[in-house]
Amino acid sequence: QVQLVESGGGLVQAGGSLRLSCAVSGRTFSTYAMGWFRQGPGKEREFAAGINWSGSSPYYADSVKGRFTISRDNAKNTVYLQMNNLKPEDTAVYYCARIVGDIPVGSWGQGTQVTVSS
Repeated sequence: QVQLVESGGGLVQAGGSLRLSCAVSGRTFSTYAMGWFRQGPGKEREFAAGINWSGSSPYYADSVKGRFTISRDNAKNTVYLQMNNLKPEDTAVYYCARIVGDIPVGSWGQGTQVTVSS
């Protein structure tokens, strides 16, 4: 079973930046799309960003477009989320997952907490 381990979260002031990482086990990482999701306090989990198997086609939710950048390194089985100009409303637990479109499939990791203070 594929295992996902997110890291890189923390506490940051509004306007700051963080880079999240998601390490994925298994030999087929380079064959499927990956995405980042987030779940804020009292909210449902929502799609934030996705990237195709090769890394050539990133796509984003409107709420993060222009501020977040998703990327991947297939040699390291890792997907990243660079988050710039963070806002308090970005406060959430961030998760990565294998995706089809913007739909998560398979297992979740434990997530990483991002807290943005105003």
